[in-house]
Amino acid sequence: MPGPNVPFPPMEAQLVEALPVGERWQYEPKWDGFRGVLENDGGELALWSRNERPLLRYFPELRKLGDLMPPHSALDGEIVIELDGRLEFDAMQMRLHPAESRIRKLSAETPARYIAFDILLWNGEPIHERPLAERRTELERVAKGFSLSPISKDPVLAKQWLERLEIIGLDGVIAKRVDLPYKPGARDAVSKVKHHRTVDCVIVGYRTSGSSKIASLLLGLYRDDGTLDFVGHTSGIAGPLQEQLQKMLPPLLKADQHIEQEWGRTPEGGSRWSQGKDLPWHEIRPEIVCEVRFDKMEQERFRHGTRFMRFRPDKDPKDCTWEQVKPTPKPGDPRLDDLLRGKLV
Repeated sequence: MPGPNVPFPPMEAQLVEALPVGERWQYEPKWDGFRGVLENDGGELALWSRNERPLLRYFPELRKLGDLMPPHSALDGEIVIELDGRLEFDAMQMRLHPAESRIRKLSAETPARYIAFDILLWNGEPIHERPLAERRTELERVAKGFSLSPISKDPVLAKQWLERLEIIGLDGVIAKRVDLPYKPGARDAVSKVKHHRTVDCVIVGYRTSGSSKIASLLLGLYRDDGTLDFVGHTSGIAGPLQEQLQKMLPPLLKADQHIEQEWGRTPEGGSRWSQGKDLPWHEIRPEIVCEVRFDKMEQERFRHGTRFMRFRPDKDPKDCTWEQVKPTPKPGDPRLDDLLRGKLV
């Protein structure tokens, strides 16, 4: 676990719908990687996840950063992997592999980088006790050789980040109180706003709870060849929507086991809807389209549960394709290095 003088666990962020504004706030991009506290504990380098798991084994290429830190120093930041100018979270997941030979191979092919955004200790000095405005000044002064997350006091620019930086894989915008010290594990000094998008999906099934209520909707998107992929679910179904779905979905249940639809990926990743003796998924004919809100995709699935927005009776299920969620890069789109060099600030 982190050394005795390192404030831990890392400061957290409260999810909010809109960016807070005012002189007390500073804005940063929300990096999409693994949170990591980088520590030089008397010459011993370590990289700690938010739940005290050692991460340096999975990112050995970051060991060289230890040469840039004096003993008894610690930084807070994010481990990210860049491919073709954008962050790739899927590549991060591949690093969590038990085989050291596999990790060495990936670290050479897709090296990670560490983006520092806060300073906790430096040469034994407890800088975390100072307000953020002073910590940032100190971070820029002493963390030579590190990639530093850009910052801004301009809420207009922060809103532009929220809209523009999804194309390079960033996850939203972070707002931090400049007048407060580092607060381990607390959320009252940091807010986060995510860039939400909407997509039209076809409902391909549902899950019921023990009371036979519909607990979640299973969502699908079509590939170009007509196969249908399960991409995630929406939950939190109650009130009038629950009553409406109880009438709409059961009549669409597929009674026989012979599927006319060509399937790509199913909800459990197997040949049918589930594995083993637990069979929670009920498949329906893909005839109903709904609009849902989501934040990120990971390995061609919604990373988190989506929010149901509305039905789309005006849309054909076959129009629910992957093209909706795969933005096409355009000339002039920002790149990660542009952001880190301050060209987008």
